Amino acid sequence: MTATLVERVLAGDQGGIARLLTRIERRAPGVAEEIAALHEHTGTAHVVGITGPPGSGKSTLVSALAVEYRRQGRSVGILAVDPSSAYSGGAILGDRIRMNELSGDPDVYIRSLATRGALGGLSRAVVDGLSVLDAAGKDVILLETVGVGQVEVDIMGVAHSTVVVSIPGAGDAIQAIKAGLLEVADVHVVNKADSPGADRTVSELRDMLRLSRRKAFQWNVPVQKTSATRQEGVVELIAELDKHLGWMREHGVLDEHVHRLSATRVRWAAEETALRDLRPGVPEFDAAVDEVAQRRTDPLTAARTLLGHHEATTPDPATNPKEG
Repeated sequence: MTATLVERVLAGDQGGIARLLTRIERRAPGVAEEIAALHEHTGTAHVVGITGPPGSGKSTLVSALAVEYRRQGRSVGILAVDPSSAYSGGAILGDRIRMNELSGDPDVYIRSLATRGALGGLSRAVVDGLSVLDAAGKDVILLETVGVGQVEVDIMGVAHSTVVVSIPGAGDAIQAIKAGLLEVADVHVVNKADSPGADRTVSELRDMLRLSRRKAFQWNVPVQKTSATRQEGVVELIAELDKHLGWMREHGVLDEHVHRLSATRVRWAAEETALRDLRPGVPEFDAAVDEVAQRRTDPLTAARTLLGHHEATTPDPATNPKEG
């Protein structure tokens, strides 16, 4: 069953992708092995995160980007994340109806992920979901979040390029600073740019970017105007995103990003493996519990024994001055 589902995903089968993503959300038995089987086939998709305040037109912008990417011959995956509700399923659901140009296109896949209150689970589901779409051959994956809080900032950490969307006259520039989004944005977008005050919002953002602390060789964050409903400025936005990905490759930032995300995934896998083996009913675990209960050992020693760790493999910083 596992091999068949993995093969379906690698072939870009929509049904296979949907089934595996559902299994990921449920953390179904065997799903970790399925994700592991896909890993060697990942690493080619450009992951673009889209965030900003409600009403800024993120979903419409995601639709416009998907349409333009398809016009350029690139396949697209879309993951919409709703960190606030277990029921709404994410704002992108409404765009499934509006994205008529993409209806029935086998090279576009759209999925919503709801957290159901589990922020850590959300992060893992998002990362695994990105791997599925990457392995399925999507050239670009658009990751949309609903709000502008810390959860969104954390989620954007898995994206290669982060787009922060603002709209004219809503004080979004100040809101971006409060939410910490000024620093995480790789491209600022002022959407609904045909509305009054668009140029002022662009100027405010550019002024704040100039005043922000910059490091040597840092990416020069652009501010791009768009009108997603009119498909205006979208080509230019994609050009900026492509330019950012190229800059990441040139300066080794992409490798650093991959390394950080890989470290997180190794830790998650280790935790999941340990939790699977360390539970009542597993003979070794039950025996260790008995040893602790009878005071023949302590919990830390029992845990290290179960995990195969020894004092020699865990140096004490106090006795190793070169560390720390």
